[in-house]
Formats: sequence, structure tokens, C-alpha cells
Amino acid sequence: MTSHETLGVAVIGTGRMGADHVRRINEVISGARVAAVVDIDAARVKHLADGIEGCTAYTDPAAAMDDPGVDAVLIASPGPAHEAALLDAFARDLPVLCEKPLTPDAASALRVLEAEQALGHRRVQVGFMRRYDADYRTLKSLLDQGTYGRPLMLHNKHRNPGSPPGFTNAMMVNDSLVHEIDVTRWLLDQEITAVRVLRPAPTDNAPEGLSDPQLVLFETAGGQVVDTELFVNCGFGYQVSCEAVCEGGTARIGDDHGVFSNTAGRWGGAITPGFVERFEEAYDRQVQRWVNATRRGEIEGPSCWDGYAAAAVCEAGVRAQTTGERVTVELVERPALYR
Repeated sequence: MTSHETLGVAVIGTGRMGADHVRRINEVISGARVAAVVDIDAARVKHLADGIEGCTAYTDPAAAMDDPGVDAVLIASPGPAHEAALLDAFARDLPVLCEKPLTPDAASALRVLEAEQALGHRRVQVGFMRRYDADYRTLKSLLDQGTYGRPLMLHNKHRNPGSPPGFTNAMMVNDSLVHEIDVTRWLLDQEITAVRVLRPAPTDNAPEGLSDPQLVLFETAGGQVVDTELFVNCGFGYQVSCEAVCEGGTARIGDDHGVFSNTAGRWGGAITPGFVERFEEAYDRQVQRWVNATRRGEIEGPSCWDGYAAAAVCEAGVRAQTTGERVTVELVERPALYR
């Protein structure tokens, strides 16, 4: 397509994230429209489509991809459904923005990676939205420019006010820590080679069986050490921060997000209630950049390799969590397509 044409997007999955992406494409970003919406809940998807001019409702992703108005696909369905949708998109050579995870495990992610390689060109951008956050982008720029010298360590915090029903220890890694896995690889431009998980005495606010908080240690191929505090039932709000410790200085983001005030014997600021509010601008920028690149005939951003590597580190993290031991990360050789 030409850069002057509006991109017709099929949004697959219309739960919380999918519905938010439909709103984003319709109301926030430019250059795209929602041409199709897909969900196993036929009534919900029909109601959604009825409110969007020129949008068709489907219950089958492949049928939506065959819609002549569809130029690209945004996958926001549950992780276990991603592999089939991605392979359907590859069969039609359609560009894809796939919410994380690429797939829920390293073996299926590797199958997707190999299928994209067989096409001979990239088709997928993985939705690691923190790479599009203004603070993280500034930190990445400082590290790339060597402003503070060579990075030696990262200190991360990832706190949620509370965990949803049914949240498990494995989900602490696969749903929460996965973001620190990706930003660690991206900020340092290094693969994570080993993981340890320490489990202090749990908070009384955690549901039965959930070990919360946890402290996770990464080792990287470049010799850096990264620690992440995971605390998903902190009770007071949503906080994400990262401090890079370098040979010539440090740089920290996330602690003073928004307005900081002093008034009437009090000082402080607001803490965002959840990830959608904290990273709303990052989601907007991510989708706009994907649309812009797709209209130019390009693919940018996190790749299938990034999705596969994150899945492999998550698997090592869950093993480390279970055994209490240091677990090495196993990766295949990085293909030329992703170098």
C-alpha cells in the first residue's frame, strides 16, 4: 500500500487490551481504521463492530484476514491463541502487531520465529510497549551514547496495587517480570544468560499460595547483573522504575512520574493506579509507530527474536522460582534476519 492510504486493521481479541486498541485506532492515532474485529464472543464482537463505520465482526481470525479491507493485523487475544493467528497472518504475508507474549513458551515461539524466517522478511512487531515510553527511551538514549560510561548494573522495581484473582507464581514471571526481561535486553543490548529468584517472607496482603514479593537476579552475556523487585500486592498503586548504574554515573527513571508538590505541611505526588494509565502514551506511540512503518512497507520495533528470547528467559525464571537455584537460559543461535 502507499503511505497515503488508510491502513485497514483487523483487531483479534476484544477483551481489555483489544478493546482499548480498537478505541486507540478509532480515536487517538492517525493513518489507520478498524476494518474488522474478531472474538469468540459473537455477541460482543457484533456490538463492537456495529458502532464502527465500515467494520465487520468475525469469530474466526483467518476469515477476518481474508476480508478485502484488511491490510494488517493486531493480535490482542490470549497468549495460547497467538501462534495459530500468527501463522495465518504469515500465510497471507500480512504485517502484525502482536501483544506480548509472542507465544506462551519458548518452543512455540521458536516455531513462529522459524515460520517468519521462511518468509525471508520480518512481518511481526511484538508489543513490548515500554520501549515506546518517553522515560525509557531517554534512558536508552543515554546508555547508547555512553553518557555515564559503560553500564554495570540495573535496579528495577515493578509494583502493582493488587493481583487479579487466580494470579500465580508463574504469572509473576510470565505476566509481570517479562517487561523487565525485555527492557533489560533492550537497554543493555545483551542477552540474559541466567536467572535466580529469591522469595522473602510474603506479605499478608498476598492471596494464599502466592509468594509476593520476589527478588529476581539476571546475569547478562556482557557481565552485567540486574535485580528486579516484583511486588504485585503492594496496596498503594502502580510503580515501575529503573536505575542504570554505570562506570561514570547513574540514571534513574520512574520515581517522580507526574507532578511533585509541596503544600500545607505535606509533600508528594500521585501514584498511577495501573499499567494502562502509566503507559497510555507508550501504547499510543507504539501503535502509531507500527501504523506509520506498515504504511511505508517496513517493520520495526521488537521482533520475533525478542519475543522468543523473552519466552526462554521466562521459562528459566519459572524454573528458578520453583527450585530456588540459578538457572541458565538456553537460546538457539540468533538468525541473520534478526541481527
